[in-house]
Amino acid sequence: MRVLFVGNSHTYFNDMPHTFARLCAAAGAGEVLPTMLAFSGRSLSWHLEEYFSLRYSLLWGAYDYCVIQQQAHPFPGKEVLMRDGGQVIALCRAGGAKPVVLTTWAEQRAPEHQQEMTEAARALAAQEHALLAPVGEIWERIRQTHPEIELFWHDGEHASPYGSYLEAATLCGVLTGCDVMALPDIGADFSRGAEISFFDHPQVIEEPGKIETTLDADACAAIRAAVAARLAER
Repeated sequence: MRVLFVGNSHTYFNDMPHTFARLCAAAGAGEVLPTMLAFSGRSLSWHLEEYFSLRYSLLWGAYDYCVIQQQAHPFPGKEVLMRDGGQVIALCRAGGAKPVVLTTWAEQRAPEHQQEMTEAARALAAQEHALLAPVGEIWERIRQTHPEIELFWHDGEHASPYGSYLEAATLCGVLTGCDVMALPDIGADFSRGAEISFFDHPQVIEEPGKIETTLDADACAAIRAAVAARLAER
């Protein structure tokens, strides 16, 4: 399975597509080849301005799925998501990729922003008959029911390894239909607590094998249960 991720740092943090591929393999979904077009702070409008790169990737990349993640902090609103997401989805379909709309999560300091992002992503998926990966919805449920699980990186916006695990597990369930409850407690931490600068050379781990980590079993079980419950509502 070939998957293109179009988004920003909420996609690339902790090398999330790599964890997604590992979870798919553990679920028996076979080899997954993830590719990213993800750049810090960028919106779908920016990706569309870089049209020829996006166009080429989708027309000639032979992708099975394209996961579309809109800018979240700040979220540009439903109208913009519907407009730009619709254009990206048109390119997906021109190249034969099934579109997947990923709901991002609200800032830790402003959970009231979640409803707007959730409703906008649901509307886009419904209008375009696309798959929906309700990450932000599940994120908010975990925040309410398991506040002891730290989903956020220390800036209160990006994902911790547990937030990235939630994202990857949700996508694994949506794209493969696997039994999410049977997924292993594996994740990645590409910084191991180091400060990340988005403008200077980032302090991240360059050796792939060293980012992989085993996560807390109880935390992962709670995340999987929330993912499974939300996906069963579809």
